[in-house]
Amino acid sequence: MLTEERHATILNCLKEKEVVKIQELTEATGASESTIRRDLTDLEESGLLRRVHGGAAKVSRKRIEPSMGEKSNRFSEEKRAAGRLAASLIEDNDCVFIDAGTTTLALIPYIQAKNIVAVTSGFDHLRLLAEQGIEAYGTGGRLKQSTEALTGTGAVHGLQQYWFDKAFLGVNGIHLKAGYTTPDPEEAAVKTEAIKRAQQPFILADASKFQESTFAHIADLEDAVIITGKIPEKTRRMFEKVTDIKEALS
Repeated sequence: MLTEERHATILNCLKEKEVVKIQELTEATGASESTIRRDLTDLEESGLLRRVHGGAAKVSRKRIEPSMGEKSNRFSEEKRAAGRLAASLIEDNDCVFIDAGTTTLALIPYIQAKNIVAVTSGFDHLRLLAEQGIEAYGTGGRLKQSTEALTGTGAVHGLQQYWFDKAFLGVNGIHLKAGYTTPDPEEAAVKTEAIKRAQQPFILADASKFQESTFAHIADLEDAVIITGKIPEKTRRMFEKVTDIKEALS
């Protein structure tokens, strides 16, 4: 079977299942495990699948985004660990941006720094910051109901009033070629502006976001430091060639 035929067979297998094992692919193609592994590497580099332990998984649909409720219980331990580490980086008197999303929401309860000012694009984030006694501002803009994020030109213009010591952002994809991405261009514009206006931008992400790419580009990998709970050693080695990675769980 030619390389192109094997690649087509592998992708067809992934149309039927979310995850396929290498053994299934060797049976479907008649190729050796080493050949299938090379094929999976090539297809992953092209953004057509995501390597997982013992096989491959579908990449996310570029415009599909889970709601806040759907995301809230995913990778909760990793999110709390990343949030705790991110909060420890906030110093007294800092001005910070905190993006919308469940991973960034997890950092707010751990903030110990005094006399800080926070700007956020997250509806729930604004309420939680106020409960913590932290001086907080919303960006303004349109409230997107599914993600409870403030978006659009109003949010971008709101951000343009501020400069930040640190910014903490969530993303849907972290990819070696695509960089940081999110499904919604309006949300991407807010995140891009926040990164531009921060001396130290940080991306908070769980392991599921790595080697994923979605529709709208936010920034290149080297534009921010990644804070995560725990990722596979191979993934860490690949990505730390491009940017710094801080792992909260070891």
